Amino acid sequence: MKVGISGLGYVGLPLAVAFAEAGHEVVGLDTDARVANRIRVGESTVEDVPSERLTAVAERLLPTTDHAELGACDAVLVCVPTPLANHREPDLTYLVDAVTSLSSVLGEGQLVVLESTTYPGTARERLKPILEESGPAAGRDFHPQFCVRKIERTLNEVSKPVKGSRILLLGVAYRAGVADVRESPALKIIRNLRELGAEIAYHDPHVAEIPELGMRSADLDEELPHADLACVITPHPEVDYRRVVEGSDLVLDFRGGTRGIEAANLVRL
Repeated sequence: MKVGISGLGYVGLPLAVAFAEAGHEVVGLDTDARVANRIRVGESTVEDVPSERLTAVAERLLPTTDHAELGACDAVLVCVPTPLANHREPDLTYLVDAVTSLSSVLGEGQLVVLESTTYPGTARERLKPILEESGPAAGRDFHPQFCVRKIERTLNEVSKPVKGSRILLLGVAYRAGVADVRESPALKIIRNLRELGAEIAYHDPHVAEIPELGMRSADLDEELPHADLACVITPHPEVDYRRVVEGSDLVLDFRGGTRGIEAANLVRL
């Protein structure tokens, strides 16, 4: 898979290196030429990423200042800064600029992921209209629906259909460590999988119930043995993901909760 990272700061650079270490080709974009040039020669700009890690993945990580390089990527993760403005709300200037530039090179079938810290609804209300200005439509030409398709393919690999399969979602909150489910992608995943005939359960130490879906958080130890597939959606730090992998038939990790774990029954994005 070819992955694009827009913004090579404290979020973007570790992600870029992690994808490259996993064997993926990575295009790392930063509008600051000094940042791109330092990374290009193997000099880290982030404390959490030693320069030695950059050197080790140099063949798979392309730093650039050219947005056109993102057009050939299968997925683009937007990781630009969103500093707090005067009223303690995220300043979306960098984010809007990055997505506006991305919209001009967006390719058919690309996945666009918002990793920048911001408020619920930003992707749908602010970014989706910008991405659609040049003609492509969300859900048809690019996918805020990719997870459901990946779940289908993962089950198909073990000769199981979505219909009738029991799927356990790990984490349904909007982000790790919180109880807020407003605009959480997990809610849409649950609805779409139900429409496909799947049986859905979830476990979230922060979200006891989802009344609008008629669901309550399941006990992890009780549910794992019955699940055909366990999916990491929101990686809460309280969850023991090694125990999840050891106790599951099949695990699909969308968010890196199982980083550092290797197992035959584990599939990562």
